[in-house]
Amino acid sequence: MQVTSKNLYIVSTPIGNLDDITLRALEVLKKSDIILCEDTRRSIKLLNHFKIKKKLVSYHKFNEKKQMTSIIKYFNDGKILSLISDAGTPLLSDPGKILVKECLNNSIKVIPVPGVSSITAAMSVSGFEDKFLFYGFLPKTINELEKVLNSLSKMNYTLIFFAPPNKLNFYLNSFKKYFSGRNILIAKEITKIHEAFLREEIDKIKMITNSLKGELTIIVSEQNLKPEVFDEKKIVNKAKKYLNKYSLKDSVNMILETEKVSRKKVYNLCLKVKNEKTN
Repeated sequence: MQVTSKNLYIVSTPIGNLDDITLRALEVLKKSDIILCEDTRRSIKLLNHFKIKKKLVSYHKFNEKKQMTSIIKYFNDGKILSLISDAGTPLLSDPGKILVKECLNNSIKVIPVPGVSSITAAMSVSGFEDKFLFYGFLPKTINELEKVLNSLSKMNYTLIFFAPPNKLNFYLNSFKKYFSGRNILIAKEITKIHEAFLREEIDKIKMITNSLKGELTIIVSEQNLKPEVFDEKKIVNKAKKYLNKYSLKDSVNMILETEKVSRKKVYNLCLKVKNEKTN
């Protein structure tokens, strides 16, 4: 593979176990003149482990815009640049979007160097449906959190979140409210010595009392939809009762308040009962 100065390389790095780095990632990092990283103190440990000596430039969410002029100048000077995050695949709840857009606007190709991601690692062992929505970090305030969870609860997808350990119980309390009936997987320290996966039904999960370390990956299963049970006799009896006092529309709405079945079926039965009463 030819590594050139005309590209920005988005390089995935290990999320714990350094043996998970790819041969291609090592080649790109070795050939890079400059490696953009979130925390130089963390990234230098990775480079030292693989005996790579390259210039590290701090690039994080607080200096993204400030660094842009210097980064574009590096490209104009013919430097080979790569971007890494503290761990895993860059730009997934990590800085880099501003840089990627700027590179594309300046006709600089953006090349992915695939590798480890806690999202796909946790998802692969979840046992949940593989149609998933990755949200990332949830809001920290209860009002914003409930708005987000209310919207997400209506989607029948597996849902993936990131969370700091100190906010886990805060989120679990709201999950019980909005994701009742679903299952949950909490993954901690994936690929590390103390890797662990907690699996439980959301309705049964207890608050976590143990001290956890590192960023958590949380997966909420798709909705456990139960087969619709349509008791026609029961609906007809209710329809007869309500139609004596209320309109067809109101009768349908009142039945649906207690019967979780198809509106169309309820409407058709109510209409049939109404027509029989008038004939």
